[in-house]
Amino acid sequence: MIDEGRSWKEATALEKEVLKYCDEDREDDWDVIGGGCSWYCGGVVRSITASSSLLNQGSNSYDPNNAHDFSFKNAWVEGVSGYGVGEFLTYHFAPENPRITQIIVVNGYVKSDKIWKSNSRVKKLRVYHNDQILADLNLKDVRAEQYFEFDPIGYSDRDDFTLLKEKEPWTLKFEILEVYKGDTYADTAISEIYFDGIDVH
Repeated sequence: MIDEGRSWKEATALEKEVLKYCDEDREDDWDVIGGGCSWYCGGVVRSITASSSLLNQGSNSYDPNNAHDFSFKNAWVEGVSGYGVGEFLTYHFAPENPRITQIIVVNGYVKSDKIWKSNSRVKKLRVYHNDQILADLNLKDVRAEQYFEFDPIGYSDRDDFTLLKEKEPWTLKFEILEVYKGDTYADTAISEIYFDGIDVH
């Protein structure tokens, strides 16, 4: 949040990015986050990269940012032949981010039941924190949000914000280990991976 006594014009780019997620209501039913404050009132993902992405098809894109655009309409789809086992998304965080205690996954391409069934979904997703294995998430084959709790992820020594910003950025990587095969396509999709946590207020 912006420090007391500073105006919006004096806010840093990171502060402005954080504050755009503090809207109290969802704009429509496709929005993932709404209804008050969340980890995103203090946290922000710097960037998202992927080992591969399916090429755009008409107006549909499948790039890694789709897995964190807070919309159920879009999805990241891996772009290799076969079912995408071994492909991954990497989320990059600034060191001053609040800690994460919950990872939420929306598995598959959920914008319609037909599209969800046609494409492959993740059965087992491996999570790495700074390239060290953190956990294997066993995902259900359902068109719904799935919640996973963790001990706090991120920097715990938060007393001096200036020193905190000087620490190394950190990452969370999500690797496809197993899939539920789609009825029509081998392509494996993830609609959203987003977070909740502590240190926000």
